[in-house]
Amino acid sequence: MGAPPPGHPRAALPEPQLSRFETTQWSVILRGQGSQAEARAALESICTRYRQPVLGYIREHGFGTADAEDLTQEFFARLLEQRWDAHADPQRGRFRTFMLSVLRHFLANEWASRSAGKRGGRLKRVEFDEATVVAAATASPEREFNRLWMLTVVDRARRRLEEEVRRGGREALFSALSAFLTEAPDAHDYAAVAQALDLKPNTVAVHVHRLRQRLRELIRDELTETVCDARSLDAEFSALRELADVDHGE
Repeated sequence: MGAPPPGHPRAALPEPQLSRFETTQWSVILRGQGSQAEARAALESICTRYRQPVLGYIREHGFGTADAEDLTQEFFARLLEQRWDAHADPQRGRFRTFMLSVLRHFLANEWASRSAGKRGGRLKRVEFDEATVVAAATASPEREFNRLWMLTVVDRARRRLEEEVRRGGREALFSALSAFLTEAPDAHDYAAVAQALDLKPNTVAVHVHRLRQRLRELIRDELTETVCDARSLDAEFSALRELADVDHGE
């Protein structure tokens, strides 16, 4: 059927628009849970992005550096080759919870298998000294995973913000104000920076407000890539804020 002539009722109807969540990496992965090349490319991209939380989770289980690196590499290799994402529940909504779930099962199975003598049984847990035992009492692998996930999201958003500012020719301004993006400055801080940049303190405050607002937008953009609907995005953003509050309060 061709396009309707001008004045036809259908001519006034807008073209269907894809939801912004339909094209996010996690949505692409869920939609192509078979062997589609697009889904695999999205999975590879998002796994590369969040490698550090996986490594941190494994390290918190007591594995030494070399074994933790090997296990991290093997985890992602199996995830990609065996397409564990094909079993993901779209109702769960968030890539972070999916990743933590499959990582938990992978590590438990791998440890049990190798401890039983299969595949050489080469994995070893490091010996804990007293300081490590004390630290372990106030931390957990899941907490470290989520903490590193939060830091990864914020770092990626911060890098994007820095690139935007750099393209605008305001590198010096960003360099001077970057310390205030996640830490609230006081009047003395504003005054010192204002003097160094030859600006009024109120002008510095306005720049900080705008940068922090844009950083928040970019953080939401980063989180959007790991969810498949608005409810999950709001939940993930709230979880990140709670993690940041806990981390800041220690």
